[in-house]
Amino acid sequence: MRMFLGAVALCIAGMIGTAAMASECFQLAKGMGATLYRAADSLGKDEVLIRFVAHSTYLLESAEGLRIATDWSGDFAERIEGLPDVVTMNHAHETHWTAFPDPEIDHALKGWGIKGKPRRHFLRLGETLIRNVPTDIRGGYAGIEPFGNSIFLFEIGDLCVGHLGHIHHEPTEEQYALLGRMDVVMVPVDGTFTLGIKEIIPMLKRLRAQVVLPMHAFGRYTLVEFLDAMRGDFAVDFMDGDEILLSQKRLPDVPTVFVPKGL
Repeated sequence: MRMFLGAVALCIAGMIGTAAMASECFQLAKGMGATLYRAADSLGKDEVLIRFVAHSTYLLESAEGLRIATDWSGDFAERIEGLPDVVTMNHAHETHWTAFPDPEIDHALKGWGIKGKPRRHFLRLGETLIRNVPTDIRGGYAGIEPFGNSIFLFEIGDLCVGHLGHIHHEPTEEQYALLGRMDVVMVPVDGTFTLGIKEIIPMLKRLRAQVVLPMHAFGRYTLVEFLDAMRGDFAVDFMDGDEILLSQKRLPDVPTVFVPKGL
């Protein structure tokens, strides 16, 4: 793991504890195509299969057979084979969480805070590490809901994968530092209910993930607006399906937005 410099490193380590130092992706943020479905036992050691399910739910599968579903409401359970082992949830809208996750799901991780205090996750399952960076959301008449959303980070295979959740604000400098490196980032592109397109683009340029996976699109208009704004700094690849097989060796040479067919 790369070392941090000066007071920033000390501040971060103090915030999340020494356990975070086991994270391979925890470092200051730097400012292929689709495949057919493959069973976990046929994935290479460092490979990760990522499938767009619906809305803002992606399914991640490791070579160990661990299956993780993001922003899980249970509404799209029939679109995947069996239940995931882990689900992450955010509660900005009911389509991103459920109060009653199936009890057969081993880990249901809530991304919102408790009584104004952030909820912290640092869960290691085999070779995979799952952690979160809490962010605020708009709270309607209440104004701001502190720590109402989590950006979830998955260190899976040999990749650092981030899911921005129902993000409403650009991260602070402190939050950028906590996010660390992202090889893959899943980003909402509705431009209204979440962060606006004009605000999300500078954020993605700063994160500089090699793979950007859009989600949470309400019609083609906002998706096209997002893609047009990304072109120049990012290539755009319209996938033949909804699955992409990734590893460090499979990352594209230039940062690329991969658009699932079912989005």
